[in-house]
Amino acid sequence: MAHVELSLSEVFVPAAQASTEPECDNFDRWSSTVTNADEPCLLIDADTNVVAISTATCRLLSLGEPDAVIGLPLLSGGLRLLDFTANRNALTQQEIDKIPPLLALSSGRLARGLLRVQAATPKAPVCTVDAISTAVFTDDTLAGSLTFFSPV
Repeated sequence: MAHVELSLSEVFVPAAQASTEPECDNFDRWSSTVTNADEPCLLIDADTNVVAISTATCRLLSLGEPDAVIGLPLLSGGLRLLDFTANRNALTQQEIDKIPPLLALSSGRLARGLLRVQAATPKAPVCTVDAISTAVFTDDTLAGSLTFFSPV
């Protein structure tokens, strides 16, 4: 014969511990994550300035060290965006506005596309990457975009 016993007691609620970590917002967390990431990724703010970039991205796109890129506008001259023709012409401004990091900023949504890029250094290799970008929000305000790259 089965035996069932019922006991009622107060609910245990653990005491909240004071956090020793400083308060930081969503954008700051992504900045720290990108800076320490092993994967090629990039975080730009709403003004298209590079806030954080992984070392892997700098290697992939031949940009040198991350410290040389942080704080600069995304397209400040460190990168050339090229079309997919045999001539490898520079993209027009209308086409540049549609690249995933900028499209995610303007739409507030996920954006994906192929990019052909070349560092603005002499004899830098041309690299084709698949870019996936998402908008990053802080307190319901668009703060920037986060992009992950994969070589093609």
